[in-house]
Amino acid sequence: MIKFWQRRVGREISTENLELDDELEEIKKQIKNKINKKFAGSLAIRMVDSGSCNACEAECNALSNPYYNLERLGFYFVASPRHADVMLLSGAMSVNMHHHALDAYEQIPSPKWVISLGDCPTMEAPFEKTFAIKAPVSEYLPIAHHISGCPPEPKDIIKGLLDFLNKLE
Repeated sequence: MIKFWQRRVGREISTENLELDDELEEIKKQIKNKINKKFAGSLAIRMVDSGSCNACEAECNALSNPYYNLERLGFYFVASPRHADVMLLSGAMSVNMHHHALDAYEQIPSPKWVISLGDCPTMEAPFEKTFAIKAPVSEYLPIAHHISGCPPEPKDIIKGLLDFLNKLE
């Protein structure tokens, strides 16, 4: 432990990851270009929690902070499905949320897409299919893309959104 601290004190304290920053900047450029071409500069996302532990939602909240700043790239989280282009669905769909998730999907104007977020919607999570869970979600909604992870890191979500935009070509 002493050797660790001697090495640590000998260097400057670094809070930046320059490799990650460069990789994210390249991804952000690609996303901005694709959104400008396909969606006239903005893509509205309606986040629907269909019975999750809220870890995926916390990671999505991080996407709005100044480091990731998805709004600068053209992604906007909207409160109403009627203003959305994409539904971002997280959680193992519970019986109580099943109707509401389907209703939100029906309210999104066409063309519309569903992106599942995290391991719960695909039943890769620690949950089992029981009387209270209507999963996998792909049985009830047309999933255009899946972003895996439990929870996926903000970087993985951004990469997943870029993969989704690439699929639309």
